[in-house]
Amino acid sequence: MELKTAGSGMNLPEIGGSELNRFDVQSLAAAYRNKQLSPVEITQAALARATEIQGSLNPFTFLDPENALATARSAERRWAKGEPLSPIDGIPTTLKDIVHVQGWTVRYGSRTTDPAPMHRDAPSVARLRKAGAVFIGQTTTPEFGWKAVTDSPAFGVTRNPWNPTRTPGGSSGGAAVAAACGAGVLHLGTDGGGSIRIPSSFTGIVGHKPTYGRVAAHPLSSFGTVAHIGPMTRTVADAVAMLEVVSGRDLRDWTQPPIRYPKLNVSRLDWKGKRIGYWKEPCVGYVEPAVAAAIEGVVNDLEEAGAIVAEIRLPEQETLLELFYAHWYVGAANRLASIDPEKWSTLDPGFLNAASAGQGYTGVERMAAEIRRARFGAAMDALLAQHDFIISPTVPVLPFEAGHDTPPGGDLQSWVSWSSFSFPINLSQQPASTVPCGLTEDGLPIGMQIIGARGEDSDVLSAALSYEEMYPHRFLSCNRAKQPSNREKGEWQ
Repeated sequence: MELKTAGSGMNLPEIGGSELNRFDVQSLAAAYRNKQLSPVEITQAALARATEIQGSLNPFTFLDPENALATARSAERRWAKGEPLSPIDGIPTTLKDIVHVQGWTVRYGSRTTDPAPMHRDAPSVARLRKAGAVFIGQTTTPEFGWKAVTDSPAFGVTRNPWNPTRTPGGSSGGAAVAAACGAGVLHLGTDGGGSIRIPSSFTGIVGHKPTYGRVAAHPLSSFGTVAHIGPMTRTVADAVAMLEVVSGRDLRDWTQPPIRYPKLNVSRLDWKGKRIGYWKEPCVGYVEPAVAAAIEGVVNDLEEAGAIVAEIRLPEQETLLELFYAHWYVGAANRLASIDPEKWSTLDPGFLNAASAGQGYTGVERMAAEIRRARFGAAMDALLAQHDFIISPTVPVLPFEAGHDTPPGGDLQSWVSWSSFSFPINLSQQPASTVPCGLTEDGLPIGMQIIGARGEDSDVLSAALSYEEMYPHRFLSCNRAKQPSNREKGEWQ
């Protein structure tokens, strides 16, 4: 397939008629400060865009216009006084239907969960709220976030804005669609096996899975410490701004290390002399030719920029699929144990099958898997001590037909088998970003993954930012709005 960039004549996902859906955090903060734009009108534009795309793409479980506009009015008053809570004060934000939000019903994409509103925010949500983020709505997920596409018994099928017959991936598929279409600026996702990175790749946006523990997780996922929480945005700078806010310790999350992660320090880097491991072959499955061609093109350009690139394989690569199953399937069984058996008939059959497989693992087998995971994680730490970064395809396949868990007509047996560039990094807990690296001739996005050492989120995001500066037309940010002209003084106070 011929590869094109977003700036080479391909149509981007339709943003809608309003320029107000195109701004990034930095532009909005400047416009708010200068009274060129109001958080209220930006929130109204985000809500209008969300309503516009909901019928055809289904990225939201619900919208909350009343509370969103009330929050935006408060932000407007703060900016008018020159006293914003943070750079993201008044920025439209979405939250995945997995993280707890005070006053919202959180259903995990399931008809089996309690419809009562939550009494307390998750730590990441509380930090966003404290910073003044405007929560416009909740985004779709497959049931309990168990798979890498987004459809659920409770909320139906979510579709890809580049081609609505295709999946946006998952499990943070609703967040990815909202981001790609401009229905909000910041989007909170979760990632237990690729659930931020896969849909970000499939929809042409930026997604970052932080080092495990940088963002507090409470309540802890049923899938345990393979599950991370992080940002999904249209630009790298927006991902940095969001991650800075949601990072930090929370005593409710015992799995966090008792340390303070350093403040993010993201800047342009020089590729000259950088040691890059090129992870070319997946643990299982195959790489589609268009994906391979896109990544090879980036590798060549990085080498021309002075990077030292060498092909690598992950430690014990052939064993990682079964190792992940031992964690993921048991996690599904753990979740199933909390559900009334009388409701099991309403569950996604795929989730029920995964949980049933998890019930077959013995305690000894599960403990052995933890020991193998520790060995793999240590080997990955050692590998990243030898390389500044590892790069790979984010997903080895292209977005396929919506409503299917695997590409139709192929021999891949589960979503994990076509996600094998992502799930190993959940086992080892390194930070990983995905950035768009081109479009196929029929307009489907391709993503590249950048992996760094544990704790080095700043380095990974610096690499992503530098890549974005090298290839701005591969990013939806190339379609951002122009800075607004000055308003008449006193239009809003």
